[in-house]
Amino acid sequence: MPEQDISQYLSYLLASANRHMRIGLTNSIGDEEFSEEHWRILQVLSDEQGRSMGDLAERVLMNGPALTKNIDKLVSRGVVQRAADGVDNRKVLVFISDLGLETVARLKERVDAHHNSLEEALGPRKTSQLKKLLESFIAESRAS
Repeated sequence: MPEQDISQYLSYLLASANRHMRIGLTNSIGDEEFSEEHWRILQVLSDEQGRSMGDLAERVLMNGPALTKNIDKLVSRGVVQRAADGVDNRKVLVFISDLGLETVARLKERVDAHHNSLEEALGPRKTSQLKKLLESFIAESRAS
């Protein structure tokens, strides 16, 4: 049976694209205290609504243990805080602090610059096509 080059698999190409994007974002953020994962968490929390850990994990594409570890780091840096849910005291919500809002604004500038450079490299038409294809792929993979 002839071997198929791994780079011909869609799963490999998506993983490779994700890896390159994460490396690029990490380099663009250029902050040893805050990672790309931290930016995602802070960006979601920046609406100041507060999120349960389960909701936050789903929105930032992280599993529970990894999210807990990252939230612990962010709490120790004073950019997020935990508080009991006003409706259900058994549930803990995570909120962004004022320092967190300042931090996410700074990080967002760097992330936006990175994304703008990618869009410049691809061009607006290809960028739009890629986004539509990825959105379609995500929707189809959820349905199956």
